[in-house]
Amino acid sequence: MSGAVDLSALKARSDAANRPAPAGPPPGGAPSGGAPPSGFVVDVSEATFQADVLERSMEVPVVVDLWAEWCGPCKQLSPVLERLAAAGNGSWILAKVDVDANPRIAQAFGAQSIPMVVAVVGGQPVDAFNGAQPEPQVRQWIASLLDALRERMPAIAAAEAAAGGAPEPEEEPEDPRFTAAEDALEQGDYAAAEAAYQDILNVEPANEQAVAALAQVRFLARAEAVDPDAVTKADAAPDDVDAQLAAADAEIAGDGVEAAFARLVATAGRVFGDDRDRVREHLVGLFELFPADDARVTAARRALARVLF
Repeated sequence: MSGAVDLSALKARSDAANRPAPAGPPPGGAPSGGAPPSGFVVDVSEATFQADVLERSMEVPVVVDLWAEWCGPCKQLSPVLERLAAAGNGSWILAKVDVDANPRIAQAFGAQSIPMVVAVVGGQPVDAFNGAQPEPQVRQWIASLLDALRERMPAIAAAEAAAGGAPEPEEEPEDPRFTAAEDALEQGDYAAAEAAYQDILNVEPANEQAVAALAQVRFLARAEAVDPDAVTKADAAPDDVDAQLAAADAEIAGDGVEAAFARLVATAGRVFGDDRDRVREHLVGLFELFPADDARVTAARRALARVLF
């Protein structure tokens, strides 16, 4: 959002509102470097916007919560933000803005609906979201914000250290579908593992983890049954497609990746029709055993394209 929202007008109004005030922290604010009276949550008005939002955002991120008493979703989100701010121990500050009492602040942020949450850093809005989000999602949003700014804003790390260090990232719950597939694989039941991964792909065809795991399972099942003399037999029968496929598996299992790829590319150049399709599909399946940016895979893909097209 940086650059898309101009907060200078709010700063000017805040300055004007505070000129007649006696020396000391503005109402609702706190001295530089100190915690606001209510801990790490502060109610903000136009008069205190500069001190409580702009100036404090030079030290730590300030998360602005635009809310109203009549807003039902606000009443769900605000307590979540307040709990997380307290747990943050000053690594970030929650600035609550009642949009009915402070409509110009809402206008400055371009709020079309509430609740609206805006992260302000260095006097500029940098990220935002609308609507009442689930607590895990809000926690992740704040964690990502702090991770991106920790090196640039030492006060974040200082606050976390005072609280016993940065919170450990929560482990994602295990997907029971993958757990079942992995259990089958550990037991050597390749058929059950393959079926489990295929079930995942039937529902989520673009699940990269399942695609890679399925390729691994299929290869392991073939490699376990490969003939120790597969390479010798294939070299003696270059036009035997089955022999070439088996030899390529044996070479992959023996870490002869480039040799396996070269074998199948050469075979694809010698055969036609269904046999060529079988070789191509087998080779593409072997590609999936490796990262897409593996140099050996890249080179073999180019060689296969030259043969096929």
